[in-house]
Parts: sequence; C-alpha cells; structure tokens
Amino acid sequence: MKKGKTVSALLSCQQVNIQNEPPSYQEATAGYEEMQAQFSWDDQTIRRTFIRKVYAILMVQLFVTVAIVALFTFCAPARFFIQTNPSLYMASYLTFFATYIALSCCGDLRRQVPWNIILLVVFTLSMAFMMGFVSSFYNTKSVVLCLGITAIVCFSVTVFSFQSKVDVTSCQGVLFSLCVVMLLCAIMLSIVVPFGYVPWLHAIYAVLGAILFTLFLAFDTQMLLGNKRYAISPEEYVFATLSIYLDIIYLFSFLLQITGGGRD
Repeated sequence: MKKGKTVSALLSCQQVNIQNEPPSYQEATAGYEEMQAQFSWDDQTIRRTFIRKVYAILMVQLFVTVAIVALFTFCAPARFFIQTNPSLYMASYLTFFATYIALSCCGDLRRQVPWNIILLVVFTLSMAFMMGFVSSFYNTKSVVLCLGITAIVCFSVTVFSFQSKVDVTSCQGVLFSLCVVMLLCAIMLSIVVPFGYVPWLHAIYAVLGAILFTLFLAFDTQMLLGNKRYAISPEEYVFATLSIYLDIIYLFSFLLQITGGGRD
C-alpha cells in the first residue's frame, strides 16, 4: 500500500511539474507569424491608399497645368495679355515661392486640413501660370512636343520605379553631386549672360537639368512606393504630391529649353 501511494504521489508531482513548465518556443510564437502577416497586410493597404491619393491629386494638378499652358499657347489674346503684363509673372512667382516654403518647412501646416489643400491649390495655380507664361514665348509645335516627351519620360520612370530592383533612394550622393554641378553652371550662366548668349552652354545646362529631375522623379516615386531603403510617411501625401509635381514641371521646362523654338 505504501509503495502504491508513493508511486501515485510521484506521478502527481510530475503532472504538477509538467503543468508549471514554461511553454515551448513553438507554442509561444504560434500566433506571431499570423500577427506579423496581419500587420504587413495592414501596412500594404495603407501604402496603396496613400499612393492612390497622391496620384489622384497629381493628376488634377497636371490637368490644371496643361489646361493653362494650352490657353496661353493656342489662344492669341491670352498670350498677348500675359506677354504684355510681366508683373503677373512676378506676382505668381512670389506666390509660388511663399506657398512652397510654407508646405516644405511647416510640417504641421501641410498635415492640417483644409489649410494644406488651400496652399496646394494656390501653389498649383501659381506654378501653372508661370509655366503658361514661359510656354507663350515658344512656338506651338515645341510646346506640344515637349509635353509629349515629358509624358513618355514620366510613364517610363514610373514603370521603372515600380518594377526595378535598383534602389534610387540610396543614391543621394549622386543627386547631390549633380545639384552642385547645376549650381556651378547657373553661376557661370549668370556671369556669361551679360556679355552675350552662349547656345552650347545653355544647352549643357538644360540637358543636365533634364537628367537631374528625371533622377529626382525616380527617387521621389520610389520614396512614395516605400519598398526601398528610404520611404516617405503615408501622412505626407501633400509633400509627396508636391515633390513629384515639381519634378515633372522642371523636367518639362528643361526639355522646352533643349528642343523648344522661339515663337515668330
């Protein structure tokens, strides 16, 4: 009897010890993979919503810009009015500069609705007016050709950014170097221009500008996608739209300097 009681006591102690043992690694991490997959799915959903919002706003900006450029390019009275009132260009430039500083430097302001939308609308209208003023001095065929080239380049860069494994976001050094070269070229132009127009120097400057802002377009697009080394926060949809819109506008302006012909 004593031996049977002893065996039963030992078995009961072993059962208690088994119940008090900590869970194994597999048991402890059984739900981790499911939680991780759920969080990953949520992040992808947020990122896709963010991308759709940015491109929706960007399409509206580009439509307004193309409409204003077309107005000053094809409508002779509007073209004559804008060319004879250059003070409007300066006013739009100051408005563009002020709204750009506000949207770029004031993080709380560009996240605050409706002020961010209002500033973005004012910024877009001022930039579109500036591009319409510049385009009015080029002939119609040059403007249409540059619009087509810009659209093809933007589409190609977007497809490249979506499909390529090349991480453009890690090439800040290359972009910085090209920015320094552009600055030096701008200084040279400012010195040379008073003594006369140098076509090859302006052509080099325009080609470098087109290359630089094509790379910036790929950089900002991959920052938007968020699948590379660096990514932009989904809260910064206004800043992301602003960056890509400026890349496209500057690309168009440099292409216009390269291939554009003056209006007779």
